[in-house]
Amino acid sequence: MKKLAQIRETTATFLTRPLVQLLAKTQVKPSVITWLGFLIAVGAGGLIATGHLFAAGFVVLFGGLFDMLDGALARLTSQASKFGAILDSTVDRLAEVVILLGLLVLYAWEGSILGILLAGMALPSSLMVSYLRARAEAADLECKVGLFTRSERVIILALGLLLSQIDYALLTALSILIFFSLFTLVQRLVHIWHQTRLE
Repeated sequence: MKKLAQIRETTATFLTRPLVQLLAKTQVKPSVITWLGFLIAVGAGGLIATGHLFAAGFVVLFGGLFDMLDGALARLTSQASKFGAILDSTVDRLAEVVILLGLLVLYAWEGSILGILLAGMALPSSLMVSYLRARAEAADLECKVGLFTRSERVIILALGLLLSQIDYALLTALSILIFFSLFTLVQRLVHIWHQTRLE
């Protein structure tokens, strides 16, 4: 699992390096990138709620890029801070909430009980994965392990939106998101338990 975390970091660095180096030459602050990413997520949530799912898929992917940029920019320009990290984490969670609330609104309008149920389950299961890492790190424990982090959730949700014209594609994406989020939650709990057992 440590190798998987390293692969994620290497991939994120490869994808963001050119943009981060460009942004470092400007006066743009990492916090501005953070809030822009949130506004993009709000736009995606609005598109989802109004039924523009294909467009929302692209917007979700675009917003995911901003999620990687702010931290990388902060580190490159020596602007990283504890408050900035907390702000980034908080805004990321809000972005997930907005997007999944958009799905809840959509399924409520359509009267889809299954859609409401899956979107409702996806919301807490996604948030708990991130919460557990934050709670562990607050206790000085390492918790980067896990099969399904925010990056994977963004990709699966975006794919579900982009393929939403195919019957049950979005519902399937939500089911995958829920299952693997809960799986990752168990992975992280076990990893934390092993660390605390050694204390």
